Amino acid sequence: MPAVRRVLVALKETRGSAGAVVRKAAQVASAHGASLELFHALSEPIVLDLMDGAKSLQALEQLYRDRVLRRLEHIARTVRARHRGLKVTVSAEWDAPAYEAIIRRGIKLKADLIVASSHAGPHLLPGLMRLTDWELVRLSPVPLLLVRSARPYRRPAVLVAVDPSHAFSKPLKLDQSLLQEGASISRSLRGTLHAVHAFARVPGGAIPPGALAVSERSLQQIETQAKQGAKAGFERALGGAVKPGNRYLIARHPVDAILQASRKCHSAIVVMGAVSRSGFKRLLIGNTAETILDELRCDALVVKPKSFRTRVPRSMQGPRLLATPAPWPGGY
Repeated sequence: MPAVRRVLVALKETRGSAGAVVRKAAQVASAHGASLELFHALSEPIVLDLMDGAKSLQALEQLYRDRVLRRLEHIARTVRARHRGLKVTVSAEWDAPAYEAIIRRGIKLKADLIVASSHAGPHLLPGLMRLTDWELVRLSPVPLLLVRSARPYRRPAVLVAVDPSHAFSKPLKLDQSLLQEGASISRSLRGTLHAVHAFARVPGGAIPPGALAVSERSLQQIETQAKQGAKAGFERALGGAVKPGNRYLIARHPVDAILQASRKCHSAIVVMGAVSRSGFKRLLIGNTAETILDELRCDALVVKPKSFRTRVPRSMQGPRLLATPAPWPGGY
């Protein structure tokens, strides 16, 4: 990844030892000579007992935060022991929801990469649920590495999904950013770089409107021209970045093509672009990145266009409070 100086790893749990998300984040940070921060969003509400005036709200906030920071520091010591010379810091903030807290911390830290764990296997109602990983995919302006596999990186195959035809409304320069990100992380981890491009066998508009039938010969010509055009665009986009044997030009829907190429090259990381959608457009059209993530078994690096601006507010929300009611006078 170009100029990675700071890596933020978002931890859902702070109990126990360093998990796969921390180990992989440390691998990437160490490979780039970057610093690493372990972050946990304190997003659970604080329960206040109205009958117990012994602890003030501020004291409770500090008590819980200090407890989390001690757990994070325990994990940090393990990481420092494994990666000599790696600078590892810890932080925890009262902020909610968790995905907004992670994004706010990433922006404040000026992180070049956010690393987070992702739910393994398909979600219920993908694209509709407000799960943290989905919201990070949609809203993070910082490149996001979603860890789905526990296997450490060992000369990983990095697969970049490009769309030279821009059939799915990806900005023109996004493919260049994806290739740069993929080449950088592949090089730093001493892996191999691969690329996939999905194209339509019969492009929209290739058959005249109102045509009742198309001859087999005409259809073959349309398919041949579509493949030739897709190949030319693919080669222009890649230049000399990817070896010929590591290029996959597949006439399938992008989701199926990326999954097919991922299986073929045994990818450890798939690099893909994401364009945030909202409202009915998101419900009806869906999001290719989210659909792929629902099926992908390896890690995914999601990159936004440089023009992307997040809608996450800059100010933290602070702790949420739940108060237990005082007993009714003269009650049980």
